[in-house]
Amino acid sequence: MQVTRDFSHYVRTAGAGLQHIDLAVEGVHCAGCMAKIERGLSAIPDVTLARVNLTDRRVALEWKEGRLDPARFIDRLEELGYKAYPYETESAEATEVAESRFLLRCLGVAAFATMNVMMLSIPVWSGNVSDMLPEQRDFFHWLSALIALPAAAYAGQPFFRSAWRALSNKTTNMDVPISIGVGLALGMSVVETVNHAEHAYFDAAIMLLTFLLVGRFLDQNMRRRTRAIAGNLAALKAETAAKFVGPDEISQVPVAAIHPGDIVLLRPGERCAVDGTVIEGRSEIDQSLITGETLYVTAERGTPVYAGSMNISGSLRVRVSAASEATLLAEITRLLDNALAARSRYMRLADRASRLYAPVVHATALITILGWVIAGTSWHDAIVTGVAVLIITCPCALGLAIPTVQTVASGAMFKAGVLLNSGDAIERLAEADHVIFDKTGTLTLPDLDVTNAADIPPDSFALAGRLALSSHHPVAAAVAQAADAKSPIVGAVEEAGQGVRAVVDGVELRLGRPSFCGAEALVGRATLDPEASIVAFSNGAEKFILSVRQGLRPDAQAVIAALKDRNIGVEILSGDREPAVIAAAHALSIAEWRAGVTPADKIARIEELKRRGSKVLMVGDGMNDAPSLAAAHVSMSPISAAHLSQATADLVFLGRPLAPVVAAIDSARKALHLMRQNLWLAIGYNVLAVPVAISGVVTPLIAAAAMSGSSILVMLNSLRARSASREIV
Repeated sequence: MQVTRDFSHYVRTAGAGLQHIDLAVEGVHCAGCMAKIERGLSAIPDVTLARVNLTDRRVALEWKEGRLDPARFIDRLEELGYKAYPYETESAEATEVAESRFLLRCLGVAAFATMNVMMLSIPVWSGNVSDMLPEQRDFFHWLSALIALPAAAYAGQPFFRSAWRALSNKTTNMDVPISIGVGLALGMSVVETVNHAEHAYFDAAIMLLTFLLVGRFLDQNMRRRTRAIAGNLAALKAETAAKFVGPDEISQVPVAAIHPGDIVLLRPGERCAVDGTVIEGRSEIDQSLITGETLYVTAERGTPVYAGSMNISGSLRVRVSAASEATLLAEITRLLDNALAARSRYMRLADRASRLYAPVVHATALITILGWVIAGTSWHDAIVTGVAVLIITCPCALGLAIPTVQTVASGAMFKAGVLLNSGDAIERLAEADHVIFDKTGTLTLPDLDVTNAADIPPDSFALAGRLALSSHHPVAAAVAQAADAKSPIVGAVEEAGQGVRAVVDGVELRLGRPSFCGAEALVGRATLDPEASIVAFSNGAEKFILSVRQGLRPDAQAVIAALKDRNIGVEILSGDREPAVIAAAHALSIAEWRAGVTPADKIARIEELKRRGSKVLMVGDGMNDAPSLAAAHVSMSPISAAHLSQATADLVFLGRPLAPVVAAIDSARKALHLMRQNLWLAIGYNVLAVPVAISGVVTPLIAAAAMSGSSILVMLNSLRARSASREIV
């Protein structure tokens, strides 16, 4: 069969006679993987760049135009042991990363300049009350100017650019008074230095920028993390498919080129790119990304398959019913986008409220200047007082009030095994009064376990474990792990959809379906867990039944009880079978539950609870949970979750225990209390400081020191967020 692959859709011109493609690569985990891939790809003639990004598991490749077929890179990566897919770079994500790095550089420049200018200012402060010569004072002022002016020009760019854009659009924002205050302070300082005055305000201006940049960087970094992707969407969603263009000829084409009625080939190890129906072949498919169910499903003629499903064993011919944006996977993505868009309204409301700051501050400073001029003060002294008002009313403490608590609280949550994906997740988590749990992989462990291992003779169980090592099936993996098997049986053969067999000392061993092992009669006589998967083991004449299932997380009962103690409602919404959901709900004493629900059903339930006034925390792990995670007031996923769920969830918890869910809620509630305290501290500071600045007794330097003091007070109060969680009993 002839196979052609066309990846030209993903190639772009890189200039200077070069072409570029980005590939998403599965299985990149460490620096060793990076070096291996870069060396392997760089060895291909005419490749000029092979760069691996470990964070997002992507490879950037450049080569001489017209010399290479991009498919060769994918083949080479497969030879190196890595599965790769074409990936179209997200420009927004790249912009966010660049902005974060730029802010960090600005902060470094401002902090370095602040330290040096302050060292020069101290002799001036002490000299003004002693015997410093005017020439010496001027020398220190000019040195300060030499450091502060270029540093402020570079470090102030985030504020200056933002202010200019706002003014160009005939609007104002918080950066306008900041830019005016810094500019006036520096301008007045130069004038004062030229006129040999005692005071200059270079230290005030650069210190102001440093503290503002701390708040800006923390806030921007937390916002960027809301869009950080925990894995590759390209690895979850196939971008190409093998389309039949003739009776025995296929072509690898982009999904956009596939239409309903086409026939595609789904090979073992490939992720399905379309929705359709199997017309030929037999295999097992992993639909966990769609349904959340970890057990494989048998696929044969007439079986529906969905985009995002993984083919495990045999080849399948699939007649396409929906492709590209018409698939179930695309529908899940649209639900996700709609939910995220609804959430962003809160951020827009906050932005509109913050804009009120600028006109109020401008009006206050202008009235102060005019008032002092009318009172008979010189324009020089009036402008100095106006600059002091602009600086002392700087929203630095307000800007730090939230991100500093978020940063400290996120550190405390990390110690408790919780990672933050969203900057405002803490406030929303603190308000949660109702928790919805998915079952599979959330209340239960993601790994399967053999529940009746103690009933099997150790020798036979050890053989079953060794035989299981030769199978790819997750149930077999659970048997191998439970038996602590280390070495597979030589010559074992796996039969797709049935099991695995081998001969040892003339005795045939079989592990798989009861019918495959001749153990159907045992199934009827055994007392088995209704939600467990059944696997049989045959050791010659001896037959055994193994019960394999996902167990509840070890502390699930204690966590549910702890949530109820905190007056938080609990329910289960699961796409799993009803017997399995009933068993979990009964074991955990959860009265509210629903089984067999779809992503749309979960969102409908969340919206119903919202209308009742509830603040819903959704805890789920499957790709089918992604839309409901986004629709909820706040959301969490285990680290074992599908990559899209991790990227959508506001928080991710680590390890086998469920306790981090409660720990995160406790930390969030304390953090929200501290945020409110910080806001009142910042507001109180302005209520006291502004009248003093207007009175004219505060210089710009004192104003900067007062502003810095309020910021330090807010930071110290934020440190109290380091510990918050109560014990779970």
